[in-house]
Amino acid sequence: MPNRLAKETSPYLVAHSNNPVDWYAWGDEAFARAKAEDRPLLLSIGYSACHWCHVMERESFEDARIAAIMNEHFVSVKVDREERPDIDQIYQLGIQLLTRHGGWPLTVFCFPDGRPFYGGTYFPPTDRHGMPGLPTLLQAIAAQWRMRRADFEGNAKALVAAVKEVSTVRVSVGEPTVEGIRGATKKLAARVDTRHGGFGSKPKFPNSTAVSLLLREYAHGADAEAKELAEITLRGMMGGGMYDQIGGGFHRYSVDERWLVPHFEKMLYDNALLSNLYLEGWRTTGDDAYGAVVRETLDWAIREMQSPDGGYWSTQDADSEGDEGKFFVWRPREIEEVLGKDDADVAMRVWGVTEMGNFEHGATVLSVNRAPDLVARAKGIEVSEVLTIVARAKARLFEVREKRVKPFRDEKVLACWNGLLIGAMAQAGATLGEPKYVQSAIGAARFLEERMTPGGRLQRCFKDGVVKIDGYLEDLSFVASGLLDLYEATLDERWIVRARALLDDALARFRDADTGLFFFTSVDHEALFHRAQDPFDNATPSGSSVAADALLRLADLTGDESLRAAAEPLVRSYFEAACDNPFGFSYLLGAADRLVRGSTVIALAADDLTDVRLQALHAAAMRTNVPNRVVLLVKANDPLGRKPVDGAPAAYVCRGRTCSPPVTDPARLAESVRT
Repeated sequence: MPNRLAKETSPYLVAHSNNPVDWYAWGDEAFARAKAEDRPLLLSIGYSACHWCHVMERESFEDARIAAIMNEHFVSVKVDREERPDIDQIYQLGIQLLTRHGGWPLTVFCFPDGRPFYGGTYFPPTDRHGMPGLPTLLQAIAAQWRMRRADFEGNAKALVAAVKEVSTVRVSVGEPTVEGIRGATKKLAARVDTRHGGFGSKPKFPNSTAVSLLLREYAHGADAEAKELAEITLRGMMGGGMYDQIGGGFHRYSVDERWLVPHFEKMLYDNALLSNLYLEGWRTTGDDAYGAVVRETLDWAIREMQSPDGGYWSTQDADSEGDEGKFFVWRPREIEEVLGKDDADVAMRVWGVTEMGNFEHGATVLSVNRAPDLVARAKGIEVSEVLTIVARAKARLFEVREKRVKPFRDEKVLACWNGLLIGAMAQAGATLGEPKYVQSAIGAARFLEERMTPGGRLQRCFKDGVVKIDGYLEDLSFVASGLLDLYEATLDERWIVRARALLDDALARFRDADTGLFFFTSVDHEALFHRAQDPFDNATPSGSSVAADALLRLADLTGDESLRAAAEPLVRSYFEAACDNPFGFSYLLGAADRLVRGSTVIALAADDLTDVRLQALHAAAMRTNVPNRVVLLVKANDPLGRKPVDGAPAAYVCRGRTCSPPVTDPARLAESVRT
């Protein structure tokens, strides 16, 4: 018989609905039962694309013997961390403090009031390699609960206090400076792997906002080292197996230092952030290879992740047919059957396909293993012929791969991740001259507005017609930022109005009136054992940092200085911590750069919004490579007197209240921006 999770909308929870475990979703019913029966809570947190979450389910939660122990001694609660990041945030930190390790699946034992006292991540079904199996742990916790509960009380008290202390960032009172930003960027540069790119060794994550900071510093006139280090990373990721060489889009991370073998899940947020990063790379260098990555990644998102209603779904799983990566990997025989021997030989040389393989059971994760010019030399053919063969091979392998069993797709819509991809689609579409991306962004923005904002309040989740959970700070700030990108791409003022409403809501319900800092949850949200602030970047930027930058951008777009005043405490308070830990605050350092150095505003003036000359100026403005750029359409009564020139649309480059002479020739706009 299905358990209670069958009634949920989260695909991750529903996937556990046939477990013999008597699961509850997070809520009053579970807490009431734990209190009434004096049982500890067993809190299990994961998400649908998590490989080890699936492993633990197969090994333990589908095991009737283990489920019987759980059902006898615990009230078991399943949480989708993507739906409830507020829960995951504080319990994840608690377990990291307790064990020095974190991740998913997260397993936490709690008092009936939700205070954690013990936990870990993945536990195997039997004792192995010095690690207790889940049955051993369950029986030990149950025995201790009866006989030595005071020890658990002490653990909970200490753990809750530690979570509150560690999650509170020491705020600074000094002013942000250019020197501080440069110093923080140099710290990031010193950590770059100069051979393969990225930061540190293995496993290797994209760290998109940190690489973006290197490109930003180069654009400000720093020496070429920052750009070179960023490009090592860009080339490494796009050439490795972490990038889907056949279908486009990036997998979550690389298990090795070379970007070769990934964990195969594809997350919407990674692909939004990486699309933006490669677009910055294209603006910086003009390298069309970076532009191709942007196009292929966004094409994947439209093809695989955009619902017919316009919203973007969340994730694609790592597994298909029960095997990790099966959908994506290849063997020589498979490629030869599709391409024929001659084309297959060329393609396999480029992609590093061998009989031995580089993955499990002789399979190969495709990567750019050899440069086309080297393959051309070895084969005695022209480079152009190699490129033609590879392009043809990609198309044919894609057709064949589409007939395979695809990985599971989590078809819930999350507001925050949609905000990230709306911004990426809008910026890429307007910059690369690809209207389909702008139209995709408009479709998603309308979906959020029409289907996920009942009563004017943005919600977190949408699935199967059900919208739920008041948005968190990251939902409001990410969507507001994406809508500002959409305004720049379309010059449609409705998106500024909507972004302003979201940021006003964030200021009203999430800001601490005493400090000006933001909490992760609103003042009227469900109370947990700790109401955390939101300063740190993780896999996505922090909601606080995105809110700060969005407030500064909106101030430039509207001229409302109260918005800048609202952003300043955020940047000032966290700036010292950001300089000490640029990895944890790389997006905030970008906001600090905007605050300190100011924005470069490209103001467009025209009598006729359909004038093709305005469209040409707008396209040129979107292609400019200048940090902290803002593009806006000025009105007829502009206070700075920016207006068309003899009826021709004109662009003005403004810093503060000082503007350049009008530019009517799109070819001259980039030069005007640089001066």
